[in-house]
Amino acid sequence: MKPRKTPLRMCVACRAMRPKAELLRLVAVEDKSLVYDGTGKRNGRGTYICRSLACMEAAVKMKRIPKALGQDISAELRRETEGPAGP
Repeated sequence: MKPRKTPLRMCVACRAMRPKAELLRLVAVEDKSLVYDGTGKRNGRGTYICRSLACMEAAVKMKRIPKALGQDISAELRRETEGPAGP
């Protein structure tokens, strides 16, 4: 039996390729808002970002999230994504 391939996604801030499970997914939904997608299966245009505060700050500073999704990230969502610490 072949081993399963691990899906890789690119962080929008640091441009590093990482396994999908290690990244946070932000989704632009129909009502023109951004939400955190914990399941990775929510409908809408999505982008991935590392779980580090440095990547979140870089993405906001360089306006990478608005460019990728067409809308700005709210302060509430920014606080929510800063919670989990990661590599």
